[in-house]
Amino acid sequence: MGIQFNDETFHKDYTYRNSPAGIKRFPFPFPEDDYMYSVNIEPHVPGREGSVFEHTFDVDEHYVSEMRDRARVLADDPLRCQSLPHMTLAGWDLLELIMESKARDYPDMFQLTKNGDRWHWVNKPLGIDDTFTFLDETTLPYGPMEYITRQAQGDFTLQDQRDDNLWIEAGMVTSQADWSLDFDIGMSFHEWHAPVPLAGGMGIFDRALKFLLKLQYGAPVRRFNWTMTVDPLLDTSPENYHKWGPSKATLTPDTVGRRQHLRVELQTLYRLPRSNAIVFPIRCYLISFQDLVTVPKWGRRLHRVLQTLPEELAEYKGFARNRQMLTDWLAQYDDGSPTSPGWWAD
Repeated sequence: MGIQFNDETFHKDYTYRNSPAGIKRFPFPFPEDDYMYSVNIEPHVPGREGSVFEHTFDVDEHYVSEMRDRARVLADDPLRCQSLPHMTLAGWDLLELIMESKARDYPDMFQLTKNGDRWHWVNKPLGIDDTFTFLDETTLPYGPMEYITRQAQGDFTLQDQRDDNLWIEAGMVTSQADWSLDFDIGMSFHEWHAPVPLAGGMGIFDRALKFLLKLQYGAPVRRFNWTMTVDPLLDTSPENYHKWGPSKATLTPDTVGRRQHLRVELQTLYRLPRSNAIVFPIRCYLISFQDLVTVPKWGRRLHRVLQTLPEELAEYKGFARNRQMLTDWLAQYDDGSPTSPGWWAD
């Protein structure tokens, strides 16, 4: 296999790390020196070789460890994966999308063989070799959505479309940025996004919903989102806030570089063929401040973004308490030089 997988943890001792190659391909989310919410949707088409955009679903050095962490979270809280009964067909659509994409893009690691409705799936990194009947969930150890998302990095929600709206009615969510699938399941698009400050009044969600209702099969789209996390913790769920929330109060100027992480979500959306549902993969990437500033452009730009960000967004994104400490630490890496347009490293 071409990828060297890390053996790392996302809790307790936090041995997560990015290799030098992993730092270079990190999806830095800021194309300019300031930030404000926008729809910022673009076609999800193959991008630069070696980047997170190269393939439909990015598989990187953290794959095996992230799947191990997902299994750990699910063992503690099975409600992180839920699917209402009418969403089973959408789960099969998602299984097909992920299997076909990974077998095409990473043939050294994933193989899919079809003989009518009898499918043979091989996932070499996780040691999985299964034969099952497509659309017959009795032939899988889990429902189709849970089966395949236990093998795919990032969170996934499935939205049913009806009554000119989207309803979140299935999902696998173990690496979320402080929101709860158990709380949100069954909500409409605007209900789900209600906690986001400023954007609603700007009409952003009205425009986004209008766009997504017209999303076509075979024409997926993508966007970035971001927040902050103290320590490389994937599971920043409300259910476990008592475990991770207090860590914000333990950050010091001496530990910012090592412990403070920029948390970036590559969000993609696909129309599914049989169910007409929309799947919303939310892929989380983490990078420590000390690794991020090894790319000078990123260090300068993040400093400027955090300095000028509206206070409501700093509060919503979870770092208002430590905002001054973070900008003070980043200031040593901002010499005032201009930064080039776009998010790619110079």
